[in-house]
Amino acid sequence: MPDALASSRSHVGGRTAWWFAAFPPAQWLPAYRREWLTSDVIAGVTLAAYAVPVSLAYASLAGLPPQHGIFCYLLGGLVYAMFGTSRQLAIGPTSAISMLVGTTVAGMAADDPARWVAIASLTALVVAGISVLAWLLRLSTLVSFISETVLLGFKAGAALTIALTQLPKLFGVPGGGEHFFERLWTLAGQLPDTNRVVLSLGLVAFALLLLGEKLLPGRPVALTVVVLAIVVMSITSLGEQGVKVVGELPRGLPDLSLPSLRLRDVDGVIPLAAACFLLAYIEGVSAARTLAQRHGYQINPRQELLALGAANLGVAFGQGYPVAGGLSQSAVNDKAGAKTPLAVILASTTLALCLLFLTDLLSNLPSVVLASIVLVAVSGLINVRELRRLRQVSRFEFRIAMVALVSVLLLGILKGVLLAVVASILMLLARAARPHVAFLGRIPGTRRFSDLERNPDNETVPGVILFRVESSLFYFNVEHVREAVWQRLSAAAEPVRLVVCDLSTSPYVDTAGARMLSALHRDLTALGVQFRIADAHAAVRDILRAEGLDERVGPIDRRTSVDDIIQNWQQA
Repeated sequence: MPDALASSRSHVGGRTAWWFAAFPPAQWLPAYRREWLTSDVIAGVTLAAYAVPVSLAYASLAGLPPQHGIFCYLLGGLVYAMFGTSRQLAIGPTSAISMLVGTTVAGMAADDPARWVAIASLTALVVAGISVLAWLLRLSTLVSFISETVLLGFKAGAALTIALTQLPKLFGVPGGGEHFFERLWTLAGQLPDTNRVVLSLGLVAFALLLLGEKLLPGRPVALTVVVLAIVVMSITSLGEQGVKVVGELPRGLPDLSLPSLRLRDVDGVIPLAAACFLLAYIEGVSAARTLAQRHGYQINPRQELLALGAANLGVAFGQGYPVAGGLSQSAVNDKAGAKTPLAVILASTTLALCLLFLTDLLSNLPSVVLASIVLVAVSGLINVRELRRLRQVSRFEFRIAMVALVSVLLLGILKGVLLAVVASILMLLARAARPHVAFLGRIPGTRRFSDLERNPDNETVPGVILFRVESSLFYFNVEHVREAVWQRLSAAAEPVRLVVCDLSTSPYVDTAGARMLSALHRDLTALGVQFRIADAHAAVRDILRAEGLDERVGPIDRRTSVDDIIQNWQQA
């Protein structure tokens, strides 16, 4: 398959029409093989079977009528297939975005269901606008500043928050509270009133879902559990024992229209949409890259911005809420054998048929089963093994993950994710402002030098201080570097006659960095200490020469190494 699609791309490459790049079906449709159709049909039906119960569960999490979750899968996937560059990515509601929408819109809708739906679809429309604007401005690389470390902590915090909203349904109690710890306290006080019938039904569903994930990965296990639960509710009297059901769903496809509200009508939609956009793009691109690597092709991160915008635009017209490419639904699509985006189109077609003819079958679906589906889905968001590994590998990044986790628990998902992003950027800047300044010694038996702190057996050069800044030199870190050098100079056990700056690990030096080196040369010269610079990169040499440093400290070229400088100084 990769070879066929690659040959199609090379054929298209001869025609320079820009829309071939913006409309991926023009690339994969000409290369489509008849033998792929069976795999795509099976994958499409399997994905639809997975999407029905999951979308109902996520819609309730977002505070919307259950059918709106199906609208998201139907329209989001259909439109993404027209613009996306991933062959297996499945677009739909995700647990984190559903929770984000549900908790945030609750304060805007004033308990008005119609207004709730309108705000949710308006949010999807704004996400579409942000995505298209980011595509036009080529901002796909800027989103990379949201690190996997932040997402690791955020997902864990979001999973705990989401789980706590579903646990009252599992125990058959009303729950309550605004934030995580308040909900936890409220639930603890209501546990004596647990409805054992509801709890038993939920635990059985939870156990079946977990066993299905383990024994039958990629199969529509959730749909099987839903069918079994509906059958049980239909032939027993559990409904009389406090087991709540979804109720009758309206039959028919969504009415296509713009949201009835405008931005000026609702405060807070733009921050909500920005957070949804960040989550949707990062999660979608991560999932798409994972699948692309598995199948030996490449995605276009910039084009994914346009695809995300188009998918959310379609959802906004269909009274849905923001969608994204989730790894779980995409894994189902992939394991079911999807070869091309046609599988997602067929899944949307299957969902449309379900809305037209099968909604009556879902009226007896217990709400606790939907809660179990959500709980199983979010359990995979807490990656304890990765958190432990991160703590061992990098305490700095572990702290970033913990900031994200605690922020979500204390402030909620919207404020938590935004604070986590800001905190990670600030911590990154703080780390960049205090780069490691390595003081070097000669590796025994060689002409090379490395960090004395890490390698105590290195040989020092009498009367010489060698230092290497293991980062670029910018205006915000030059003072730290200067202080580190002076502290080393003051602590020297014998008189220092030469200081050498190794710039081999400094890919860039700005004017403030060049002037700091110039001032260091001036101050050292006043003390009778020589100052030399070695192994500067080409762009760095240009800046240093522009500052006139080569005239004062000696040649700054690509040939002179640290060892050359020391040998020449010793001979002199």
